Parts: sequence; C-alpha cells; structure tokens
Amino acid sequence: MTANRQIVLADLPKGKLEPTHFRQAEGTVGSPGEGEVLLKVLYVSLDAANRAWMQGATYRSALQAGDVMAGGALAEVVESKADNLTAGDLVFADTGWQEYAVLPAKRLAKLPRIEPLTNLLSVYGVAGLTAYFGLLECGQPKAGETVVVSAAAGSVGLFVGQIARLKGCRVVGIAGGAAKCQMLKDEFGFDAAVDYKGGNLFKDLKAAAPKGIDVYFDNTGGEILEACLFQMNVHGRIACCGAVSQYDSAAPFGPRGVPGLIVTKRLLLRGFIVSDFAEMNDRAMADLQTWTASGQIKVQEDVLQGLESLPGALIGLLAGENVGKRMVKVA
Repeated sequence: MTANRQIVLADLPKGKLEPTHFRQAEGTVGSPGEGEVLLKVLYVSLDAANRAWMQGATYRSALQAGDVMAGGALAEVVESKADNLTAGDLVFADTGWQEYAVLPAKRLAKLPRIEPLTNLLSVYGVAGLTAYFGLLECGQPKAGETVVVSAAAGSVGLFVGQIARLKGCRVVGIAGGAAKCQMLKDEFGFDAAVDYKGGNLFKDLKAAAPKGIDVYFDNTGGEILEACLFQMNVHGRIACCGAVSQYDSAAPFGPRGVPGLIVTKRLLLRGFIVSDFAEMNDRAMADLQTWTASGQIKVQEDVLQGLESLPGALIGLLAGENVGKRMVKVA
C-alpha cells in the first residue's frame, strides 16, 4: 500500500499560528488489530478548536510538538477486524491530519451515505449538531425573543441563525465585514447583522437589538461577549460554544464587570460540547434533514483541496476567511 502522508505540528506556537508551525511527513499505513479498522481519510474538518488544542488540555489531551496534527474527519473503512464495521462504511473519526489511520472500532459509529458527502461534516456533522443543541438545549429560545449569534457567517453560526428563525425568533448576526453582513440578511434570513470590524460594536448592536438580547450564542468570547453581556435581558441565556477571538491571540481578553451583571440580570451561562447531547442525536438528525430538505435551512460549505492545504486552511479560518463550514478534501 502507498505511504501515509501526514501533517505534523512541528512547533507549538507562542503567538499567532503560522505555516512554519507545521511540516509534512510520511508515515506507514498501519494494519488493524483485533477490534480495529483501517480508515482512509476523505475530508478533514477545520474547526477553531484545532487551535485551542495547541494551548493545553481541554476536553481532549494537549497537542505536543512532533504529533500528527489532530482533527476530525469523514473517513471510509478500508479494512475491518471488528464486528460493527465493514469495508466501505463511512465514519466520523479523530483521524488527525493524515491520509490513513488505524483506530478502535468501538469509538466509531457508522454514518449514512448521504449525498453530497460533505453534508456529513456540515449540516449533519459537528457544525449542524453543535448549532442545534447549543441553541435549543442551552439557549432555549422562545418565539418572539431576540437571538444574537457571533461568528454568524461561520460553520456553526449560519445554522444557529437559521434554526432561531425557524423557532420564530428575531435573529441578529455578528460577523466581520459588510459583505458577510449583507449576505446574512439577503441569503440566510437574518433580521439584522452587525459588522464588528466597522463602526461602534456596542452602539451598532443596540440598534440591531433595540429590545435587548434574550439568547446569545457565543462563538468568539472577548470584546464581543462583553458587548452582548451588557445588553442581555433579565433571565437571558448564553450558550458558550467557543472563543475563537482568544485562541490565536497573544493577549487574551476577558469580559469586565461580569460577576455582578450575571447576578443582577439572573443570567444563565452554559458551556457545552456537542457530545454532551449524544443520546439526542437521532432527533437532531431527523429535524435537520427535514429542515434541509424543505429549504428552511440553506447549507453553505467551503471545500479546499489537498492534504497540503490544511495548515493554510486553518490559519485562514482563524482569520475569518471562510463562509460556512470549511473542510479539506484529502481523497
């Protein structure tokens, strides 16, 4: 079998992530042992959390210099020595940035072969499920309420906004640049959009959400979180999904004056990861499939080509280059 091309984390970044922090390597294609499968990587998912893993242990072990870069992927079973998977099955797996991986089958679940396959990483993958559970289970929006989502043009934010509209909410998206903001309104049904790169974020947000914020879906942390906190309504809910503004920053920014505000407004802040709600996946998938088939949810994907493009793809994602779910086609 051919060699296994890999992208290795050459050095842990001290400041901003650069292409020099990665290097290409060539490993061997392993053989599965009892209870294991050999996977061929088809598409690698790019997520802001990839950068957070370089800073220390999170909900997974910290990355070290010399490791194959970690990352989830849509992969196909090439060879199986496990009862629950056979050659040709599709799975989502923590394969890392490489062409092949050997993993225990007990960690993997077979995915339906839905076309286009890329939807298994976007609307039916971590992005869609994160939006679904973060908004509906953590945010608990009610019809007529105002929902604000940051990184609204990103992989999760686009779905959050559309699901909130489905639930009868007024939806405000925060994104970088006038073009993205216009797109949110024209193409994805957002009621208003705020450009955090232009104007006065606090004043622009107040104008876009004149009745205050009932639910804030936070993908960014930092100054955007602070601006939203001070405009939350009493008994408001904040779904804490990510902090992309902090992952690649030499000087992380924490919201000021928060403890008293949380008490006086009786706010609920809930951090989560998508696996917290794994037992509800079937219900979520059924809803997402219904909404997508009916056109109530539009799917936007940003697909790049080639294993070698992965470092630049992640750096670009952290800079806000992408619209919708970013991934790299490996095979």
